[in-house]
Amino acid sequence: MTRTPEGAAPDPGEPREVGVGPHPEPWPEDPRLDPELLAHGDRRNVEDRFRYWRREAIIAELDTSRHGLHVAIENLEHDANIGSVVRTANAFAVGAFHVVGRRRWNRRGAMVTDRYQHEIHHPDAQHLRDWAREHGRPIVAIDLVEGALPIERTPLPKNALLVVGQEGPGVSPEILAAADLVVGITQFGSTRSINVAAAAAIAMHTWILQHAVIPEGPLR
Repeated sequence: MTRTPEGAAPDPGEPREVGVGPHPEPWPEDPRLDPELLAHGDRRNVEDRFRYWRREAIIAELDTSRHGLHVAIENLEHDANIGSVVRTANAFAVGAFHVVGRRRWNRRGAMVTDRYQHEIHHPDAQHLRDWAREHGRPIVAIDLVEGALPIERTPLPKNALLVVGQEGPGVSPEILAAADLVVGITQFGSTRSINVAAAAAIAMHTWILQHAVIPEGPLR
């Protein structure tokens, strides 16, 4: 990668290289490290602390600090937003994400983050409801429907299973009927609704503000 002179602005036309190149030898002795990545470099979409780590080692490390929150996405029409929801779930260390409906979904928006998450599939809303009851997880539907409470003022269960629907139709009637709580995101403009991936991100972050330990000081 070409370096810009000190103090000079980077060339906007120059592609930005992500990650790190091959690790200098001798390599560190650490069973978490992947010899292939050490030899050829690590260009994955992972935090710097996970550079050169094996996928399994990253999952194991994340498992030590995942949050109690789960997120479910209905996949009735091959919604392209599912990948973006999963990527946000990864960023917030959600315990697992659930896909309701079609097993196959558009993974492009996930930017490979789904490889470090736990995925649970449910063929239909009934299966999701039964799973939630068995595991003691309240279902919280996110949709602007009649009777929905403002999420900004509503306490969310610590072990909540947040559910978002499809872009356009929203959460299905079956999920709404199974929900223990229905909340909506307060809006102030002219649009009828916001993008489902954006809504899911807001809902997850609302849970984070209520239940996660937020670090003090700069994030980087």
